[in-house]
Amino acid sequence: MSEYSRSPRQPRKKGSAAGGAKGRPGAARGGATRGGKPGKPGKGGKGGSAGPRFAGSTKASQPTKLPERRSAPEIDVHDPEGVRLQKLMAAGGVGSRRVCENLIEQGRVEVDGQVVTELGVRINPRTQVVHVDGVRVNLDEDRVYLAFNKPKGVVTTMNDELGRISLADYVGNREERLFHVGRLDADTEGLLLLTNDGDLAHRLQHPAYGVLKTYIATIRGPVQRDVGKRLREGVELEDGPVTVDSFRIVDHQPGKAMVEVVLHEGRKHVVRRMLEAVGHPVLELVRTEVGPIRLADLKSGRTRRLNKAEIGALYKAAGL
Repeated sequence: MSEYSRSPRQPRKKGSAAGGAKGRPGAARGGATRGGKPGKPGKGGKGGSAGPRFAGSTKASQPTKLPERRSAPEIDVHDPEGVRLQKLMAAGGVGSRRVCENLIEQGRVEVDGQVVTELGVRINPRTQVVHVDGVRVNLDEDRVYLAFNKPKGVVTTMNDELGRISLADYVGNREERLFHVGRLDADTEGLLLLTNDGDLAHRLQHPAYGVLKTYIATIRGPVQRDVGKRLREGVELEDGPVTVDSFRIVDHQPGKAMVEVVLHEGRKHVVRRMLEAVGHPVLELVRTEVGPIRLADLKSGRTRRLNKAEIGALYKAAGL
């Protein structure tokens, strides 16, 4: 990685002040001052203002005193019983130990919002937050982040009282207690995030944080021309209005069409209900993206661990 360099400060040029007259003091020609009568050189006429003093006047002007700036108090992020910052960063996938040391020395690392430039700093990975170039780094090795391709017919719960196939049939044997980020109804398949990071899970599914979810829906066609406009302007449902962030037609066939719907709402059956409200009932529904995470080629019923870049992107999308 290249280090940032700062150009050297240019020295000031020596010379008289701008607007100054050459020669002895008072040699500048006198004249009528603004708003006053003609007077002697260097003096304002009666009833007029002497105006600002320039170089060549008999008395030097006094510099204006500016209020002193008070810098924000620094936070002591050092924990003597913690782990060295560069070691944790390397374990978190930022780079080698030497690369992490360079990042710290360049002032690109923050701990709890405080820029750290010393290599001897130790922190607690369970309680303190680290950002590199504004992106949060996962330091807690006990946290788990999974992408799961939920099959059709599986209910989004870890324990189903009716004995239906649930998430427990796929991840119930794990030691961690996992949260599912939002829900997918039994007839909907696709991407579902699972984690034991409760704060992140809450933010990702709360509409206030605006994390987008992308769906591919097969609907009855043909699609009316004004459907996209109506969905973007808002559709009134029984539990209130809902709007999409974007809508487009992916493909169309006789009697049906495939459309992409992007929204940050998380209400129950919201995609199915809004499409039905505009005259296009859903035949099949798949969620393909949650924020920056894509389903891609993950097979149905399979899980995969998110990589360090994906975890960092999720933190950023959730404002963490």
